[in-house]
Amino acid sequence: MSVEQTLPFVVALDAASATLEQVGGKGASLARMAAAGLPIPHGFHITTNAYRRFVEVNKLQEKILAVTSIKAEDVSALEAAAQQIGQLFEQGHMPEEIATAIQLAYIELGGDELSVAVRSSATAEDLPGMSFAGQQETYLNIYGQASVLDAVKRCWASLWTARAISYRARYNISSQDVSLAVVVQELVAATAAGVLFTVDPLSGEHNQMMINATWGLGEALVGGLVTPDTIIVEKASGRISKQEVAEKRLMTVRTPQGTHEVPVPQDKRTVPVLTFKQAMELAHIGIEIEKLYDQAMDIEWAFKDGHFFIVQARPITTLSSKNVEFETWNDSLTSNCLWTNANLGEAVPDVMTPCTWSLIQIFMSEATSPMFAKGIKEYMPIGNIGGRFYMNQSLTTTISSIFGAGKKRLMTVVEEVFGHIPDDMEIPLLPASRWKLLKAIMVIAIQLQRRLRTNQKKLAEFLVEAPKHSEELRTRLQNASSAAELVDIWQRDLEPFFRECSSMLEAAARQDGNAMIWISSDLRRLIGNADANILLSGLGIETNQLASLDLLLGLSRLDRGEIDRATFVRLYGHRCPNEFEVSLPRPAEDAAWIDQQLRSLHEAPVNVDALLARQKDLRAAAWERFQQRYPRKAASIQKRLSKAARIFRDRETARSEVVRAFWALRTFVVRAGELTGLDDGLFFLTIDEIIKFLRGNKSVLEHIPTRKATYERYRKLPPYPALICGHFDPVQWASDPQRRSDVFDARHDIHIPTGAVITGFPGAEGIIEGTVRVIANADEGNRLQPGEIMVTIVTNVGWTPLFPRAAAIVTDVGAPLSHAAIVARELGIPAVVGCGNATMRLHTGDRVRVNGTQGTVEILSTEHSSSIE
Repeated sequence: MSVEQTLPFVVALDAASATLEQVGGKGASLARMAAAGLPIPHGFHITTNAYRRFVEVNKLQEKILAVTSIKAEDVSALEAAAQQIGQLFEQGHMPEEIATAIQLAYIELGGDELSVAVRSSATAEDLPGMSFAGQQETYLNIYGQASVLDAVKRCWASLWTARAISYRARYNISSQDVSLAVVVQELVAATAAGVLFTVDPLSGEHNQMMINATWGLGEALVGGLVTPDTIIVEKASGRISKQEVAEKRLMTVRTPQGTHEVPVPQDKRTVPVLTFKQAMELAHIGIEIEKLYDQAMDIEWAFKDGHFFIVQARPITTLSSKNVEFETWNDSLTSNCLWTNANLGEAVPDVMTPCTWSLIQIFMSEATSPMFAKGIKEYMPIGNIGGRFYMNQSLTTTISSIFGAGKKRLMTVVEEVFGHIPDDMEIPLLPASRWKLLKAIMVIAIQLQRRLRTNQKKLAEFLVEAPKHSEELRTRLQNASSAAELVDIWQRDLEPFFRECSSMLEAAARQDGNAMIWISSDLRRLIGNADANILLSGLGIETNQLASLDLLLGLSRLDRGEIDRATFVRLYGHRCPNEFEVSLPRPAEDAAWIDQQLRSLHEAPVNVDALLARQKDLRAAAWERFQQRYPRKAASIQKRLSKAARIFRDRETARSEVVRAFWALRTFVVRAGELTGLDDGLFFLTIDEIIKFLRGNKSVLEHIPTRKATYERYRKLPPYPALICGHFDPVQWASDPQRRSDVFDARHDIHIPTGAVITGFPGAEGIIEGTVRVIANADEGNRLQPGEIMVTIVTNVGWTPLFPRAAAIVTDVGAPLSHAAIVARELGIPAVVGCGNATMRLHTGDRVRVNGTQGTVEILSTEHSSSIE
């Protein structure tokens, strides 16, 4: 008998033998806290020996290894392998000795009806420089011996999901070296829950702790459905330096059918969740955990019957240093300007890594070349504010004023692209020499015309050849065997191609100035918003599909079996919610993302083809009405619509190729990390610094720890206002309970819209009543129930698969030519965009009437329904 077979299959939660090798990363952490006497829910470990014994008895090892020798990039093969392995575990026989050990431990824990959490705990967790979070499964509210045994098998199988196999392959972790333990713990029916940070994550202060607290289970807080109470505790004195009591309108509770969100009773909504004594007790537990680990910790807690329980604790790695330093990423401090991310926020919705920001600067210098010409670029056309991408609206306004553009005409153009600017917000002009700017602009205009003529002649051929070139580049980069080879590819091909893609987007967008803006404006004047939106929905439905819809239509084709996964990945695998952020994987690298989107399509009340067919009929009827009303204008309007549609399709296709180039750029940095052992650390260097490092300059690596800390600091903050005027401190703004998410003006307060009606731009016509679902980011899309009204800050191509599930779309950020408006029009889904503060004024469960024709959202009721999940 082998040594492994003599080791136990089940051990106590605080067992001395509960090491990483025996109980995995999560289990070892819980064992450490339990052994130290900290209040951990009762439970036990199912060791890696049980997993190995199951694999041995069912003769699975050879079968597993046979299907896991697959390249990380081969998504369809990985998915097929994961499904095959899942079936092997599902059909596998649970050895009697393991089943008996688990059943006895479960009964001893609390009987056969005890509700437990069954959590995966992999031996590959918590390795330096890697993040395996969310790759293995957790099953909550499990009760009964048979259900527990089934959940354990499903946890074991989750070691071999496509995502997990791919991730380990990229980091050269052998499939023979991994195994899985399982933690079974009593599920705490919490009356309150939250998160405790032993270092203030907003300020980075090590002498302060932050407690977030809400009623019920922790899911509502983690899912962003509720604003929690916030308590700041000073470690040394134990004094509460700040306490913000939020209105907690929703909480998660457990039922026999699972967890559900229900309204918080009216008398508890504005009552503090924790008393002073309870907050002090929790803070003391946090200090003990921080001492145990000797570093700052992120701690999940629950409260029941007067007692606290620690559910999980993770190191806050970027704040582990006692003297952590941060960089300041804040171009709002350079001058008094109006900054806007209303248009840019679609493309780059989150905090950027330094590598991404450096690449975006190259992209913008080619895609908006006049703004980066000599005499103009000195005024900072774009900026980085707290890691987020903004454009200097003061610069474009100053230039327009030099040429005598009237405010009304300027605002027409600005609002079509960037959204509404409040009437009481004056755009500050730059202290620039009028004659100096005028001279620079005249030179730029001549150079631009030459550049556009040259590039527009090449545009059609480029759009055909670019996908193949990108694919070839990725293959060469993946096969590069040295740093020197990577540098050579960058210099000879990758950088020139990236710049060409960016300049071609400029050429596509500038084929006829503002044709789309003016045809849109003229149609609204002639026939009103409703018919104008319907006629503008024909941008890509005939011979050439609009690239904004490609991802959705590609998923539909995949679902119908018209294309296979490999084809889908090749055509659409570059499009996603964060497609400009090079540190994040593309759908082509994550088969689970594709599966999630397919499930989303299945849950849609109406399929995509039916939506498009309905809109085609509406468009024909609207055109008939236009012809009857304006017979003499019909021919010219039809010609203008066709021209605008062609230009728009070219622009969208060119942008898609830019995104594909960003995928190649990501491949370059990933491969550089693999060859040098720096892995994800290289994303915290600029592209120039990466090239220097690959050439042997190691001094640039000194920036990585500080940049990581700065990135994490900004990433923890909520999204900043779409409009920022003057000097803006993101950390100070985030700590203000009265902060506004739509606009910030350092000069004076801007009027706050109130009342039962929220106003935005008519995005897509139609009137509908329904229940609100506030979605913070695309990853939360599975919370959107079919037929609900999706309310969010901003959308982009990666959000498109969610649209068919929604009865209507409402966004804070946007304009008539923004992504949400374009896609909603094409699908015939009512939409109101650019509302400014819809996510501030609406909450999940509210009943509203969305009028996409008038651009209004009327709040009908703020009472939650207990059936909301």
